[in-house]
Amino acid sequence: MTLLGQTAESSSPLAEEAEILEIRGGRPLRGTVEVKGAKNLVTKAMVAALLGESPSLLRDVPMISDVAVVRSLLEVHGVRVAEGDEPGSLVLDPRDVESAHMEEIDAHAGASRIPILFCGPLLHRLGQAFIPDLGGCRIGDRPIDFHLDALRKFGAIVEKLPSGIRLSAPRGLHGANIHLPYPSVGATEQVLLTAVRAQGVTELHNAAIEPEIMDLIALLQKMGAIISYEPNRVILIEGVPKLNGYDHRSIFDRNEAASWASAAIATDGEIFVAGARQQEMLTFLNVLRKIGAHFEVREDGILFARGEALKPVTVETDVHPGFMTDWQQPLIVALTQATGRSVVHETVYENRFGFTQALVKMGADITVYPHGLQEGPRRVPRRSLEQAAVITGPTPLHGADITVPDLRGGYSHVIAALAAEGTSTVRNIGIIRRGYADFLAKLTALGADFDVVG
Repeated sequence: MTLLGQTAESSSPLAEEAEILEIRGGRPLRGTVEVKGAKNLVTKAMVAALLGESPSLLRDVPMISDVAVVRSLLEVHGVRVAEGDEPGSLVLDPRDVESAHMEEIDAHAGASRIPILFCGPLLHRLGQAFIPDLGGCRIGDRPIDFHLDALRKFGAIVEKLPSGIRLSAPRGLHGANIHLPYPSVGATEQVLLTAVRAQGVTELHNAAIEPEIMDLIALLQKMGAIISYEPNRVILIEGVPKLNGYDHRSIFDRNEAASWASAAIATDGEIFVAGARQQEMLTFLNVLRKIGAHFEVREDGILFARGEALKPVTVETDVHPGFMTDWQQPLIVALTQATGRSVVHETVYENRFGFTQALVKMGADITVYPHGLQEGPRRVPRRSLEQAAVITGPTPLHGADITVPDLRGGYSHVIAALAAEGTSTVRNIGIIRRGYADFLAKLTALGADFDVVG
């Protein structure tokens, strides 16, 4: 197996997704897993390397398929990508960046939404960029209008084609005053990656402030960018004429850390997540305390376990510093074992409860309300796109034949199968490799009983 590259058995995204696990559940997961760099930072940091005039060194890169996709896209554009001396590190040399053919971009980008973030850096380097039809998990409408509107304000010309979108900047890019209608992480990243080399000052209002955004800002500052965070979600970027490469160690993956925490709770096991940090997980840890789960913060990670009998909880997903939408799917599996009625309000994506159908098939008592629930006190104001899931427990889970729908939902199906009595067949497992490095090896280390059958 080549570090950070695609193996022979996983070179085809379709082949990966077709992989099947046969899981014999009912065994608590116990042991240690280590989380590395965050998918939501590492892939953006790789794109940021395009902005430098010298090579960049990125550390703690997880071996996931999204990284392989971005690596391929960079190489198609002439970036030389090599493994660094330190395990899990990449050297990205952008000095020979050149235009790529639409067909090449499309062939490498079908499984990812990252190509939209190439626009600003490529417009600076080449004066043009092309975005193919975007892939990704089918969890709701994820329009790129925020991205395109921001790029237009920087001076980009956007041309929509049957095969994608072509952008050009014949007069270069200049600073802009941008107000996001929603604190979108992707749109905030787009503005940052474009504004740092645009002429003049960019003022971004209603910006996302996730820890991965702050880490991207720190990385860009290492490259020579001038970025300041102001009160009330305002970010100021003073454009500079050139940037150098960076040497950066990624923030840990808090989504993966929360996933393993939920796995420990759902299976009544005990998992130490090495590399997890308390500060970035405060909101998640508060919810665990409310449901009665056990966690112990240590210097080198966090220990998670079910603890005493689980209590129900009401949770609303939100942008940071709220409860992440990526956290709710694994948590819902754990909540099937809580005594009473839990409610999860999903306010970020409108189709993220589709994965619960498989949990119901396995014996869970979950009702999804497509238009949300009106009653009850709320921390997060009701939003028009939200749904609500009501989970009544505890309910014993039993094995079933299920198919992975998306990244976090797929992980949730696996831990439900591990918590269930009997044997489950879980199909389309390869999707999980998009965000979980060494997934099957970690399951084995925790004592999971399964076979790869396809």
